[in-house]
Parts: sequence; C-alpha cells; structure tokens
Amino acid sequence: MAVIILLGPKHSGKTSTGLELAKLLKIPFYDLDRLIEEKTGKSVRELYKAGEELFQREETAALTALFASDFSSAILSLSGSIIDNPRAMALLKKESVKNCTVYLEVSAETAWQRIISQGELPPFLKAETPAESKEKHRQLHERRASDFKKTASHSICAEGKNAAELAEDLCNLVLYNNKQKDKPLNEVNYRNEQY
Repeated sequence: MAVIILLGPKHSGKTSTGLELAKLLKIPFYDLDRLIEEKTGKSVRELYKAGEELFQREETAALTALFASDFSSAILSLSGSIIDNPRAMALLKKESVKNCTVYLEVSAETAWQRIISQGELPPFLKAETPAESKEKHRQLHERRASDFKKTASHSICAEGKNAAELAEDLCNLVLYNNKQKDKPLNEVNYRNEQY
C-alpha cells in the first residue's frame, strides 16, 4: 500500500488539500476524523468531550482498520491531535516506512485565527480568558509542530496557499521528483530522497 499521509495542526488544510490531491491523482481520499464519526455516530468533538482516552481508542481503531484496507494508493488526512496518541503514532511510524508522510506547516497565529473563525473553541483549548486560550494554543501548537517535523518524511509550508496550490506542491514533491517520476505511486520510495 502506498499512501500519502497528511499531518498537521487543526485547520492546516489537511482535508481540503487531501481532497484536491485525490482529484489530481485520481485515487481515494480518507479523512480519519470522518471515518471515526461514521463508525461511532458521534462527532469528534463529542468523543473528545467524553474523554481523550475514548477518542484516542477510536482513532487508533480507525487507523488500524484503514491500514488493513486493500487499496494500493490513497490520500489519508489525520487529526491534529494524533501526535498525542502513542498507540496511533506507533502504528503510523511502522506504516510510514512504506508511505509518504507530509507535514502541512502553518504558524501558530494562522492556526489560531482559523480556529477562532469557526466559533466555539475545542475543549482542550478553553481557558479562563481569551488570552490564556491563545497562549495555551501557542504552546500546544509549538510542541506538536516539533513532533510533526520529526515524524513526517517531508514538510510543506501551507502559509498563504489554498488547497489547490498545496495539492500541486504535493504532486511535485511526491510524483515529479527527477529520480522517480516514471514510477507508479505505489513504487515510489519516499525516504532518503533529496527534493
């Protein structure tokens, strides 16, 4: 199985970029959060409010099922919190050897503006004051960004780019590097390449 796995913080553009990339490459797209919601009948936010451990259990189960699926190529968008799920990360690290993991990088400020534009803050960002919530987000964002960079085989700056532009960047990264451009997606070696 060759999968392009999109990592990044909440509102970095993983889903919209993944959908655009799947159209360009004509391969399936899977959003892990949507798969969890379909399986449980509850929103990710509801599951998270019921307990982080419950959400992580469902997240790991959905990721396990997805990696066990029978497809040769796909785009997979993961949740921003997956980096804090040790079981899911162990599975991802095992699978990422044969897949391409890409971190969509945005600044803490960009991510914050996108989050607050959606209305209610996620439970894990709520604090006494708006300034405290923003600081809580900044600290979380910076810690996770460091972990995403260590996990991903590649990083792409997603600042100021729309989903179509990011999808094009990903196509160039994944398919059109000069050493492997003629190989089908499931035969491309994503590790140890210079781009």
